[in-house]
Amino acid sequence: GLSVGTIIMTGQLNGRGEHKEVGKALVNAFWTTVAVGALVSCALYFGAYRLYAWYRLPEAMVVLGAPFLKIRAIGIFFTFVYFALIGFMRGIKNTHTPMKIFIAGCVLFLVSDYILIFGIFSFPGFGLMGSAIASVIQSVSMCLLAFRYVITNESLKAYKINIFSVFTSWSSITELCKLSWPVVIDKVALSWSYVWLGYCLAPMGTCVLASFSVVKDLERFALLPAIAFAQVITFLVSNDYGRHDWEGIKTNSKKIIFMSSLSVLSILCICSLWPHQIIRLFDFKGEFTLFAAKMFPVVSILAFFDVLQLILAGALRGAANVQVVMWTRLVVCAGFFAPLAYFFSRIETPHILVKCVLVYSCLYVGNALMGLIYIKRFRK
Repeated sequence: GLSVGTIIMTGQLNGRGEHKEVGKALVNAFWTTVAVGALVSCALYFGAYRLYAWYRLPEAMVVLGAPFLKIRAIGIFFTFVYFALIGFMRGIKNTHTPMKIFIAGCVLFLVSDYILIFGIFSFPGFGLMGSAIASVIQSVSMCLLAFRYVITNESLKAYKINIFSVFTSWSSITELCKLSWPVVIDKVALSWSYVWLGYCLAPMGTCVLASFSVVKDLERFALLPAIAFAQVITFLVSNDYGRHDWEGIKTNSKKIIFMSSLSVLSILCICSLWPHQIIRLFDFKGEFTLFAAKMFPVVSILAFFDVLQLILAGALRGAANVQVVMWTRLVVCAGFFAPLAYFFSRIETPHILVKCVLVYSCLYVGNALMGLIYIKRFRK
């Protein structure tokens, strides 16, 4: 959320050619994000056991999961700092550097994850905790690489970045908060929706919960192009908005919707044609493959609605319409999706697959409703 706020601020200033102000906006965004990141990390670290208990998980899973989350919470702090710096880079239309940093971080994670889980090259094997440690290594390394680029790169001299000057303008911080807190809330609403799905599906058994986890991951993978394009449209619109290029905003939005729809539909079609083979990659014992394979094609049809709302939400944010997105997501998630999903989860039926699909589908019907509201806003 704070990263998107940074993209909007720096993008609009960059569009107007006010490079020095862009540098000041980065400094304010950086230290604001550091403060918020510290609070979130502390909340996750000290509240890990309570969070897992609220999820109504078996004690054996709580004992494994809570220590894992406590280690991950350390890495999350560095992820916050990283996203502040990445927000600045995307705001000035630099997408190649974030890509390179992220690839480097992913490679480092894959290597350290394998080494620390299984214990090779004389390293001890930490099992599940090894993966959490690897994620911290990834977050710290990506943060340091981004920090080094912003501080030392010669091409950024025009922005006069003095990262250690702390806050340079309270009005700039206030503006960042005005842009960011609605984004934070709307992203919390969507993230909470998946938590609520897990809460509603948990009583149906471990097979359903495992299937939900895999189907969710496959669909998030399929939606990656749309998520990426949503970031792209935000910084494109913010720069066009700074130049008052209204025609450019409309044209770019149409192009991005077309490209993201084509990409997501292609991935969903491939996954739906061979669901058994793909899901078996996550289920070596074959305990939930059959159930998840039946569930995925039905739910993936509705996943397309997520594409439209993601892109339009990103475009509206770029035009500083952050409160429109926030209220839409908040009202739809809390007033429509949550009660409907809970209602279907309480239905007594021997057909668990039908019940599971109905609960999951509520999320995407809500996304369709969001898309309609965003279209109506664009027409105005």
